[in-house]
Amino acid sequence: MSQISLTFPDGNSRDYPAGVTAAEVAASIATSLAKNAISANFDGQHIDLQWPIERSGAISINTMKDSAPALELIRHDLAHIMARAVQELWPDVKVTIGPIRDQGWFYDFDRAEPFTPEDLGQIEAKMKQIIAARDPVRTEVWDRARAIAYYEERGEPFKVELINRIPEGEDLRMYWHGDWQDLCRGPHLQNTGQVPADAFKLTHVAGAYWLGDASRPMLQRIYGVAFRNRDDLKAHMTMLEEAAKRDHRKLGREMELFHFQEEAPGMVFWHPNGWTIYRELEAYMRRRLIRAGYKEIKTPQVVDRILWEKSGHWDSYRENMFIVEVDEEGAKEKRINALKPMNCPCHVQVYNQGMKSYRDLPLRLAEFGSCHRYESSGSMHGLMRVRGFVQDDAHIFCTEDQIEAECAGFIGLLSSVYKDLGFAKFDIKLSTRPDVRVGSDEVWDKAEAALKGAIEHLELPYEVNPGDGAFYGPKLDFKLTDAIGREWQCGTFQCDFNLPDRLGAEFVGEDGHKHMPVMLHRAVLGSFERFIGILIENYSGKMPLWLAPRQVVVASIVSGADDYVHEVVETLRAAGIRAEADTRNEKINYKVREHSVGKVPAIMAIGMKEVEERSVSIRRLDKQGSDSMKLDEAVQMLCSEAAPPDMR
Repeated sequence: MSQISLTFPDGNSRDYPAGVTAAEVAASIATSLAKNAISANFDGQHIDLQWPIERSGAISINTMKDSAPALELIRHDLAHIMARAVQELWPDVKVTIGPIRDQGWFYDFDRAEPFTPEDLGQIEAKMKQIIAARDPVRTEVWDRARAIAYYEERGEPFKVELINRIPEGEDLRMYWHGDWQDLCRGPHLQNTGQVPADAFKLTHVAGAYWLGDASRPMLQRIYGVAFRNRDDLKAHMTMLEEAAKRDHRKLGREMELFHFQEEAPGMVFWHPNGWTIYRELEAYMRRRLIRAGYKEIKTPQVVDRILWEKSGHWDSYRENMFIVEVDEEGAKEKRINALKPMNCPCHVQVYNQGMKSYRDLPLRLAEFGSCHRYESSGSMHGLMRVRGFVQDDAHIFCTEDQIEAECAGFIGLLSSVYKDLGFAKFDIKLSTRPDVRVGSDEVWDKAEAALKGAIEHLELPYEVNPGDGAFYGPKLDFKLTDAIGREWQCGTFQCDFNLPDRLGAEFVGEDGHKHMPVMLHRAVLGSFERFIGILIENYSGKMPLWLAPRQVVVASIVSGADDYVHEVVETLRAAGIRAEADTRNEKINYKVREHSVGKVPAIMAIGMKEVEERSVSIRRLDKQGSDSMKLDEAVQMLCSEAAPPDMR
């Protein structure tokens, strides 16, 4: 039998017979490791303990202490265990697919009757029985004909279709959890009892079209979450409860910020309060961009398909574009336009006006660009996923030698903006060249080294996502962490060697010859709509004073104070404070309660004492008691607090 050499994380190697399993490798090292092993990593691929290893390579054995692989296996096994439980409870249900996702998994089912909350409890109980049985998990590789015959015999048409979608020549791996079987790439644990029975929860049911196609059957998708232990699950459920309280859609109604309606799905109707937040954020970003050397432009929203064909979007992105047909006077055919889904091609058009010299670079063009993308109705979620949005978009045209400096400058800008907006922590992911790409390896080497060098020069931690870059260049993604620990991917910085070439962007170099610039796509917020949704949830609606739509409400305690209330409001407004008067014939406690629900940061209660002393009594949101001070003193204090962070 031929021998292979396996190299371990400590650098040592051992020889084994070809076809050895990871379980056998673990047993050869230590009995305790064999007992605790759950899977292995072989040359960067996550494999389970049963798979034969046929060639030499690097191997490491995973245990439940290894968080990422353990969670992947737990969640993947629970998807299968849930599907098994459903079919044991309702044998007529057809199964489809059940991938893992952030925090858990889902599985799609074809069932005539809708699942109910009571059904979820019943499924959970059955799952715990399956886990307690400690049924063995085994796997085999089958050929296509055998697998299709197996599923046809059992009346599982969705599985037959999945097999027909798998490219010829690929292995079909079949898994059994006890007697229940599923088609799956794996890996999986070795028995159902390795899944912690007290660390998962089924959360909800939603509709989902088969393979995301609205013309295909509507299925029922059951979602679950899972962790390595009960404490982690409890912490997650607590976070979900807190997230529900912070839901920007709920707070948007309470604070009268925005609404959506059927006549314009996925498009935001901003109310005065919400639009105030938007305008303040836009003004802040505009000041930051001007100081960072950007030139603001504005490009059309409706653009002829010819440009989208040149850029490549027409072929690869048309299904997500809103098409606009126009009957041009005298034309034989309708002119086909599209609402722009992104700003990049239009920015190249601005760059192309007039020949550029190397002395003009880097050229930083920014736009608060209005974009439209068709999102399925099931994927839209308040401000977080919309069809019409505005990006804080910019494109930097530069030479290859300028990439690192521009990247470092952008990261500095982004980190400062995030800090100003209340996000002290963010993570960086560097995505490198994919297998299918444009541009030479030499240029990719230079671009990847530039991004890596910029991050390391700033002494920032980062993770590498090998092969996850765009086809046109490597990229950085920035994930910020909010007040309750959730991550949001907002900022991005991408190198592009493709679009400038397709759209004919050039500059004259020092050598007198024409060269193609590198195009750097970058955004800090991502989209204003989504970022405002994140801000609302991060602050639980209690926006910092400079962003609060209603900064101060001046409320009368008695009607005799009404004239002074209006005087105070006018004084505050003259000083630039957004102030409103509340002189309704209601008790002051009622007024305070109502404006607290509306998340007004400061409420001034005005009675006859304040009128006589020309003072104000200020109550702060979520704070007990009030502070009394002279009007001029209060105005000065509030003006200082209300200044945007970049103007203090």
